[in-house]
Amino acid sequence: MTDRKLALEAWESLFRAQHELFTEMMTDFDDSDLAQAEYDVLLTVTRSPDMTARLRDITSNMLISQPSVSRLVDRMVARGLVAKCADPDDGRGALIRATDEGARAFRSLATVHGRSIADRMSRLDDEELRAARPRGEAPLPLTPIPRLPTPRERAPLFSGRVVRVRPH
Repeated sequence: MTDRKLALEAWESLFRAQHELFTEMMTDFDDSDLAQAEYDVLLTVTRSPDMTARLRDITSNMLISQPSVSRLVDRMVARGLVAKCADPDDGRGALIRATDEGARAFRSLATVHGRSIADRMSRLDDEELRAARPRGEAPLPLTPIPRLPTPRERAPLFSGRVVRVRPH
């Protein structure tokens, strides 16, 4: 059985470390046109095939509610960072694709943010970093940031116009 006092101490330590790191890393967004939540959306979208992800997949990767993600995506569509269309495989769903502008903004910030994360996490050695990952879970794949597709390669689903999708 787990030692309760040890568990509470470990939880408090992890919580404080996460809070401190998150607070420090928020400065990565100070000189960017992207907010942290927009970056999170673009992280999911740009790592998906054809830089296109289902809205429900974006929502599952974020720590905010589905209606909040939907409103955020609508604001990003208005800013030209992503395009939105109906999901042909799910009549109630939506597909979100990074625009050239959104992919460029993401890549620019991802370079800065990635260095920042690596720098801050360098306080730990490799053994500590491995121990920080959840047990039994494979590490997240580190896929390269994709190149921008040519207009010819873009999916014909996206005409550049916004399609309203009814919420489920």
